Amino acid sequence: MPVHRASKKNILVVYHSQSGTMAQLAQCFAQGAAMETGVEVTLKRAHQTQLDDLLRCHAIAIGSPEYFGTMAGMIKDFFDRTFEAAQEKTVGLPFVLLVCAGNDGRGAIAQIERIAAGYKWRKVLEHVRVVGTPTPQDCKAVAELGQTLAAGLDFGIF
Repeated sequence: MPVHRASKKNILVVYHSQSGTMAQLAQCFAQGAAMETGVEVTLKRAHQTQLDDLLRCHAIAIGSPEYFGTMAGMIKDFFDRTFEAAQEKTVGLPFVLLVCAGNDGRGAIAQIERIAAGYKWRKVLEHVRVVGTPTPQDCKAVAELGQTLAAGLDFGIF
């Protein structure tokens, strides 16, 4: 009799990047998450991310630069395109934020947390906020965050 294995859990990493900084951090996060073999990682730019990507994930990491004290417009666009159809289907979804900023990043975090509350998502780890150019230590911390989220998801903690 064949053994049926459950399919891997999925972490969606959705991000926006113009200068490449957030793309670098999103890659670090995804590489860290991919170290856990029981989890698959979907890394997508916000404008390419569809409702189906959100509905099939078991956790989400959102990466946004802070522009003028707010989240990136493409991240807001992702929320606008998915909220109505996903709101009741993603209740309790574990989430974490990655924010890079030239100033302090708190405005973007506050905005995204308010939207996540509307989806009824669950913050499971401390968000990462990088001010200025990411250092190798920042990339390592983001990769560790990705691996921690993936391990928690794989073990059923999140």
